[in-house]
Amino acid sequence: MSGMRMTGAAVVGMGKPATNIQRGGESGFWAVNPMTGEKLEPKYGCASGVEVAETTTQASEAAWTMAASSGKMRAELLRKIAEKLLSAQEAIVQRAHLETGLPLARLNGEMARTVGQLQLFADVAAEGSWVDARIDTAQPERTPMPRPAVRSMLRPLGPVVVFGASNFPLAFSVAGGDTAAALAAGCPVIVKAHPAHPGTSELVGRAICEAASELGWPEGTFALLFDSGVDVGTALVQHPLVQAVAFTGSTAGGQALMKLAASRPEPIPCFAEMGSSNPVFVLPGAMQARAAAIAGGLAASFTLGSGQFCTKPGVVFVPKSMPDGFWETLRATVGGMASMGMLTAGIAARYRQGVAARKHGAHGVETVAEAARTVESEVAAGAPTLMKTTLEHYLSTPELEEEIFGPTMLVVEYAAAEDLAPVAQGLRGHLTATMHAEEADREFVARLLAVLVHRVGRVVWNSYPTGVEVCHAMVHGGPFPATSDSRFTSVGAASILRFARPVCFQDVPDEWLPKELQSSNPLGMERMVNGRRTRESLE
Repeated sequence: MSGMRMTGAAVVGMGKPATNIQRGGESGFWAVNPMTGEKLEPKYGCASGVEVAETTTQASEAAWTMAASSGKMRAELLRKIAEKLLSAQEAIVQRAHLETGLPLARLNGEMARTVGQLQLFADVAAEGSWVDARIDTAQPERTPMPRPAVRSMLRPLGPVVVFGASNFPLAFSVAGGDTAAALAAGCPVIVKAHPAHPGTSELVGRAICEAASELGWPEGTFALLFDSGVDVGTALVQHPLVQAVAFTGSTAGGQALMKLAASRPEPIPCFAEMGSSNPVFVLPGAMQARAAAIAGGLAASFTLGSGQFCTKPGVVFVPKSMPDGFWETLRATVGGMASMGMLTAGIAARYRQGVAARKHGAHGVETVAEAARTVESEVAAGAPTLMKTTLEHYLSTPELEEEIFGPTMLVVEYAAAEDLAPVAQGLRGHLTATMHAEEADREFVARLLAVLVHRVGRVVWNSYPTGVEVCHAMVHGGPFPATSDSRFTSVGAASILRFARPVCFQDVPDEWLPKELQSSNPLGMERMVNGRRTRESLE
């Protein structure tokens, strides 16, 4: 096995960590500290077309070995990556703090989540039943036609390109959920690092390379490419050897990648999570019972992480008639805040533009509260802003449903709870919808819930949408435009299904079948045999 090569600014292939990253070049770029505006060394070069071609070729060659690997081997790789990340945690977190401005406590928590994801997928890969092995035994005596022996299971797609997200430099980035899921499925991974945190990406990429090298995985199992723009990402998605794309980010970015993936001579799936405004419905009974508590929870949720969560509650429907505690709590809480640091100067600028357009672009939207204090020392910052409007104006202004990435929330006042189900029917696709209700709201709950399950990927009850648990049952997805394919999730154990496809084996002799489908069930895994779930051997 050859060593890992570092050419240009690309962490290419597997092997021992190299030290000859080319930092310069006319196409180079630096990370920028969003708190100070300072350029952070080193300078990163953008991967060349030759490097993209070499990387994809190596990934394609590695795909054969990875597809033939066992779930236990993949689990060992994922656990080794988690181990390497924990060993390098202090350096990774410190660099991520400089590049994103996120607090150290938040980043240490995100590291724990990242490691937890890797360990979850290791367990899934080792256990093995995710491949959905199905066996229908032969029925040679059946009339009028005998039935052949038919067996099927999920098999890895091949090389996957993962785009690092801006708002989660660890959990949705180089070693994040997409990478963990693809490796667990047996797919080589090529990560296009986010230009806002290249130093963090490099440190994490090195940890992955070290883990794979120590375990003897082939060159091409993992690669990391850098670019300050869109050229490298575009080339990767269009490369004929790439078989799938995973993206977390803006609607514009996600839809551009979807078009590229669909326009190839051989189209490939693009799994894009593009965010949403995550509507919250507060029913009259809940408002009467706990107005101040709901207001406090909403204020904490829409400003969490400077509002830079894809699950931030962006629009909230509340009854016109309500206790005073709701507005009093929101005004006091938001008005007592200071402006908040954001991930990059560009994100902060787009946030301020979006808020200004909503505040001043048309009559019908009122500013209820804004952060009273500014933080002049932060180059990238945005002021928490609370706005409200009427249901009538909301329904006549479709753009009010669009997400503004940052700490702002729009409150929509409705006259009657009967109006909510029709409002929900008019929603576009969202990641989440939240319902606050009490026993007194029972007659409206069923109707509203019946609609919401067709509009979102996750329904939240008497809580708040920020915070996505990494577990087996989680769904982080939703109908377009929240994601490109509502059948899948980008968080949780089921996200592995994005990177596999079913393959059927008809009358193939047992010795040539994958172990998952062999009659003796050598892996001892659960399978569906003649329509019944069992771990039994067929011998």
